[in-house]
Amino acid sequence: MQHDASVVVDQGQYQDAVTPWEQEAWRDAALGWAERELAARGLRETGQRRVRLRPWSVLVRLAVEDHNAVWFKANPPGSAFEATLTSALAHWVPEHVLEPLAVDTDHGWSLLPHGGELFRDVLNRSPADPRVWEELLGQYASMQQALVPYAHEIELLGVPSARTTALPDVFDQVIAENTTLQPDDLKRLYELRPRLVNWCTELAAVGIADSLDHSDLHDGQLFNPEPGRFTFFDWGDAAVSHPFCSFLVPARAASARYGSEVLPRLRDAYLEPWTGGGLTSADLRRAVTLAWRLGALGRACSWGRLFPGATTTTGPAESANWLLQLFAEPPI
Repeated sequence: MQHDASVVVDQGQYQDAVTPWEQEAWRDAALGWAERELAARGLRETGQRRVRLRPWSVLVRLAVEDHNAVWFKANPPGSAFEATLTSALAHWVPEHVLEPLAVDTDHGWSLLPHGGELFRDVLNRSPADPRVWEELLGQYASMQQALVPYAHEIELLGVPSARTTALPDVFDQVIAENTTLQPDDLKRLYELRPRLVNWCTELAAVGIADSLDHSDLHDGQLFNPEPGRFTFFDWGDAAVSHPFCSFLVPARAASARYGSEVLPRLRDAYLEPWTGGGLTSADLRRAVTLAWRLGALGRACSWGRLFPGATTTTGPAESANWLLQLFAEPPI
């Protein structure tokens, strides 16, 4: 590996994270692939490599001569579909996503271009009017609408299926696989199941078709390269589910930044593209309230998508925390 001497590694709070980066043969293969793909596009790497290791991904920033930086990403087996999905989304909804420079679907590797400034960095630099969140949620909802016809194709790419009517089965599975839930919490969750079945039945009856749920759309998962333009990325937690389940994470992030009083406007901005077709505002608002609860299941499931050998408690503990969010009354 020719750049060994100029690598900076960031493990954040996950100092004991186990990833393939520790394996020299894997590093050589992965970075060799990235170098070849850059060369095929007339790009030459230069400078320092910055590596970000987490239990759910390996991310390497590659400085490129006379060009914006390029990012190599490797996913664990549970989210290896992200490379293929990212490529497909670039064909289906190119105005909303990054187009990868290259993907290796067998390994779950992606080579991604610079996407502009992170929305989080924009917010931190100069506190934006919370109405900017209304705009991004409307754009995201429009993208989800455009993807409804592709839901089955998305599942065929390996993206987990968590269809609205199947969420009780997802609930059963994620509880059965969790090793950290306490007996009292397990009892409460099993007692909650009939209500959860009713929520799913009611939500499905509204008639909004399943689509792509990002499942973790916080302010660090989208770019804001220019005012009014947003690019969504990082699809490793995604599933095919009720689209409204996506509202949970961005709404919580905005509420934490501005206060819960922004939630009604954010909700209505997200729902605006879904109006019509005989659905009333009351129908849609009730649906997004139900999906707020059920979105916790997607978050619980995503914590099972870690590298083999990753910390044994991180994933189950986070998954359990999200399962217990099913008891919380939605603040909308």
